[in-house]
Amino acid sequence: MQINFWKEKERELINPELFSSIAQRFAQDVARDDSGEDAPSQIRKFYDEVLRYQSMIKSDEDFQKLLPFIKMLNAKIAYSSARKSMGKNLISKTFKDFLSSSINTIKDRKDFEVFVNFFEAFMGFYKFEDEKKRQERNEERRRR
Repeated sequence: MQINFWKEKERELINPELFSSIAQRFAQDVARDDSGEDAPSQIRKFYDEVLRYQSMIKSDEDFQKLLPFIKMLNAKIAYSSARKSMGKNLISKTFKDFLSSSINTIKDRKDFEVFVNFFEAFMGFYKFEDEKKRQERNEERRRR
């Protein structure tokens, strides 16, 4: 799963669909994947860590110092995807792939800033999709 943040990076033109249809599609895919819990609290934990890094970056030098820790999110997501709760992984393979692919795309501070906004858009769509999924489950239970 390859994510392309840019339409033209040299001109700093972000892919116009990144924060809308692309983020929505990833959120739908993650919400549909039943291989993991993908509890909003687990996903939010990663988003909060990304926001923490963003708040620490005031210069390109700050970014370069934090880049190894940003990339270490790959190890943390791998760990969470291997952990189990009630027989299911805490994080689905789809979310792991989404986050890893996004992180692997980050090469400089501009990439990171686009990623932060992309993750924010994903979070909004995911919350909507997760709630929709919960309502559908509740409706199905009521029908039984």
